[in-house]
Amino acid sequence: MDGVEIALRLVVLLKGLNELLLLTLLGQGALWLLAGTRREDNLIYGAFSRVGRPLFRLCRRVLPRFVPDRWMPVFAFVFLLLFELLLIIAKVVLFAQMAAV
Repeated sequence: MDGVEIALRLVVLLKGLNELLLLTLLGQGALWLLAGTRREDNLIYGAFSRVGRPLFRLCRRVLPRFVPDRWMPVFAFVFLLLFELLLIIAKVVLFAQMAAV
């Protein structure tokens, strides 16, 4: 295995984890809309929020203080989408490098 193949495997792994986090945030958002005020009692919503909490903390550290906490899930989702775009670009570049060899 050469360096390009290892890098491609790493990008694919990161892309899969990122997609899992994106789907978790989407599920949490859908449950937030559907469950209403009883969402804190929902077991699945609790699991989704437990997964998303570190992302929200990271966004809180990166973003300025005037951004309200209620916007952290939106910004976390946007950051994950941007990261997904970077991973797609990296995957295409690595595939192009493998094809050129």
